[in-house]
Order: sequence, then C-alpha cells, then structure tokens
Amino acid sequence: ARKPYAIVIPPPNVTAPLHLGHALNNTLQDVLIRFHRMQNYNTLWMPGTDHAGIATQTVVEKQILSEENKRRTDFEREEFVARVQVWKDEYEARIIEQLQAMGCSCDWQRTRFTMDEVCAKAVRAAFFKLFRDGLIYRGKRLVNWDPATQTVLADDEVEHETVQGHFWYLRYQINYSHI
Repeated sequence: ARKPYAIVIPPPNVTAPLHLGHALNNTLQDVLIRFHRMQNYNTLWMPGTDHAGIATQTVVEKQILSEENKRRTDFEREEFVARVQVWKDEYEARIIEQLQAMGCSCDWQRTRFTMDEVCAKAVRAAFFKLFRDGLIYRGKRLVNWDPATQTVLADDEVEHETVQGHFWYLRYQINYSHI
C-alpha cells in the first residue's frame, strides 16, 4: 500500500477574495503535494473555506449599512441569515475559482466548508472530548464583550483605537480590620 500524504488547506475566510499571502501559502502546499504525488504517495489536498463567524457577519452588516443605510436589527433573523448566506456563497465560489485559476491541484470533489455538517460534527466531538479531558473549562475572567453583536470576541477580533479622553484615578480608603 502507498503511504498517505495529506494537506488540508487552512481554509480562507469567506470575508473577502484571496490575497497575495494566500497565493504564497497555496503555492507552497501545491509544491509539497505534487512532490509527494511524484514520489508515489497516496496524496490528498483538500480545499475548503471558513465561515469566519463574527467577521463575516460584520462585513455583511457594513455592506448593508453602506448600500441600504440599514442595520442588522432592521431585519428578521432569518432574512439577515439569508443575506449572510448569499455573501458566503458568492465569496466561497470566488475563492474556489481563484484557487483553480492558480492551478492548485486539489481534490475538488472533496471541497469542504467549516459549517458543513460533517465538519461541525467533528468539531463538536473534539470539543466535548477536550471538555471531558478537563482541557476546556468554564471560568470567571474578563472578556472582550461587543455590545453591537451581543457576543464575546476573540482577542484577534478586537479593533484597538487610540482616543483622546480622560483617565480617572479613584482613591479610597480600605478598612482592613474586617478582612
């Protein structure tokens, strides 16, 4: 039996078309997969795209605001989700077309999207295993709360900006006799 060699493309987000960094990354993966194919490995290069969650929602919200002067809250949930789906379908198709135009030798019959049921099921299984193993736990800590989307953001999703303002210092006496 031939040795297996597989690469799962780190799935690009459906927030925008591919950029030069994607071109470099996919070129390197293509070189590796073609080399192993020539060495008679049983190769698999699986393409796909990522939903990007809040980032995609934000891009769609900005588009609706700029084109229609409306906010997400102006729509029923189902209608807004349908708008996000239209965006996802358009950019997913564009990304796949870009990868094919670059000549990437992927297994196009096995293209995945991170919200596909098979992927979602695998993520849930892995998450529950990590939870059972004590590697994921609930705790009390500061989080990046976004009042606009009403959810917690990952550190890399936070947009920092410097603003002129006041920083207040409060001083108060502590009575340590009760501690």
